[in-house]
Order: sequence, then C-alpha cells, then structure tokens
Amino acid sequence: MNTSPQPDPRDRPARLSVGVVGAGRVGPALAASLRLAGHRPVAVSAVSAASRRRAEQLLPDVPVVEPAEVLERAELVLLTVPDDALPELVAGLAGTGAVRPGQLLAHTSGRYGVKVLDPALRAGALPLALHPAMTFTGTPVDVQRLAGCSFGVTAPEELRLAAEALVIEMGGEPEWIAEENRPLYHAALALGANHLVTLVAQSLELLRTAGVGAPDRMLGPLLGAALDNALRSGDAALTGPVARGDAGTVSAHVAELRRHAPGTVAGYLAMARATADRALAHGLLKPELAEDLLGVLAGGTTGPGGPGNPGERGDRDDPGDQGDQGGEGGEGEGNSR
Repeated sequence: MNTSPQPDPRDRPARLSVGVVGAGRVGPALAASLRLAGHRPVAVSAVSAASRRRAEQLLPDVPVVEPAEVLERAELVLLTVPDDALPELVAGLAGTGAVRPGQLLAHTSGRYGVKVLDPALRAGALPLALHPAMTFTGTPVDVQRLAGCSFGVTAPEELRLAAEALVIEMGGEPEWIAEENRPLYHAALALGANHLVTLVAQSLELLRTAGVGAPDRMLGPLLGAALDNALRSGDAALTGPVARGDAGTVSAHVAELRRHAPGTVAGYLAMARATADRALAHGLLKPELAEDLLGVLAGGTTGPGGPGNPGERGDRDDPGDQGDQGGEGGEGEGNSR
C-alpha cells in the first residue's frame, strides 16, 4: 500500500481556465468540482444578490463580471442558465462576437443537445451538452454529491471523449444521450425527481394534518425502502390498495382528501390510475377487482368494502396480500432522478 503523500490538486498545472455564465445552483458547483480536478475558475457572471452570495461561497476570489467578459477570460465556459433562456443567451453571445474559435462551450440543460449551440458553433466554438442528473441546493454539499452522479452527455463525435473526460473529472459518470432523445431523457428525469418532491411534500402535509408529530421520520424509512424496491424490481415492487384492488380503501382516501386537502385529489387520482394500469399490465391487479377500482378512480364513488360496506372484502383469494397491511397507511412510490 502506497502511504506517500498525494499531491494537492491545487498544486497541479491548470489545464483549462473555466468561466461560468449564470451563478444559479448548478454552475458554481460544477466549476468548484473542476477546480478540485486541477482546472482554474477565472470568472463568473451573477445578477441577483443570491447568485452573488452563491458564487462567493463556492468560488471564492473568482471575479464576478459580465457574461461577455466571462467568455473573454475562459477557455471552457459553462452556460448554466434556465432552459428557456439558453437559446437567446447563445444567440446574443455569438451575435456580439464574444465567442472565440476553439473555445469549449458547455451548457447544462437537460432539454437541449448541442444544436442549441449552433450560433456559437458557427463562430468557431466547440459545443458540449453536459447535464448532471442531480438536484442541487446551491451549497458546498453539491460538490460532494457529484461523486458518482450520472451526466447526460451529447456532443459532436469528435468531442465525445473530451466531454466524457470533463464529466469524469467532476466525479460523474457520463451517459451518452442522442441529440433527438434529449427531450425524452429530460422528461423522464423530471417525472421521477421533480414530481417526487411534490408528492413527498404533500404526504408530509397530510401526515401533519392527521396529527403525526414527526412525518419526516415516519416517511424516511418507508420512502427509502420503496425507492430501493422500485430500482431493484420495477413494477414488481408495486404495493398498496391500488395494486391490490381495494376500491373501498381508495374511495375512503379520495373522500378524506376532498375534505382536508382538495388540491391533492387530482394528483392522487392521476397517480392511482397510472398505478392501476401498470399493476394490471403486470398481473398484480386482478382483473375482477379492477372494475370497481377504476370506477372509483373515474368518479370517486364508494366501492365494495368502502365506508358503507365494511369488511366485505376480508376473504382475499391471495393470502400473500395480507403481508403488507402494516405499512398501508403511508405506502409511497419510489422514483429516482
């Protein structure tokens, strides 16, 4: 085992000067990761007070300048602005002559590939699309989270190795995404991660309303197990009243949600319908039970075994269904970004 001291990355010759246009939650974290790999952040643009504080925290001593000056100073420029702002930004930078031939221009949008960088390409830039499949907080913890994080990578074939090398230097794992598949790729991540936050937040609020003192402590192990099961087993991990066809229980849920949190009803019904469809397709939901369940989901009426007819469904055909009753009150779907 080699016990000799390892060189500090800061002592290595910097290979690229790095600039960041847009000091949101993503850009400073990526630049900080590149600094750890031996590159040298030289400039960042930031508009709001919050973005300036973020830049100062993650990129101390890096000057805050206008976007055009970022491009003037840097060999690698990270364009880390919202998706809808990216095309106009690229066109503006290229139109003012800020883009230099041979300059690496990398955006972090999940939606776009490299075609959105065509104006810069015509000015001689080298286009890269490097999207980290991770949620960001805008704090130093983001740099640690990049270790093992997948990046959706799109680039011209001749730049593929360079793009993947940059991802690896940031601690990530490159995953090649074809240009035409970028919108679908991004939709998949948004469906799994962004909507998960909404679902968990709603669940926390409902548990508080139900009198649970520490809903986060209750949900943590349950959601962790659901996520692990879903990643390991896919649809085979489906459980709960929808997958079992408990129309009465689902009807009671809908009634309580309408009473206490009407804003959650539409989402509950939509997710329950999607769950029922998947459970049916994979043989988990018995067809003879699906009719009543789908009737409840269509109109919110009380099904068999509901509030007006308790206990009618006590003699289930599958004894194995009894095994997951203990967690029924809070079962959730696990999703991963």
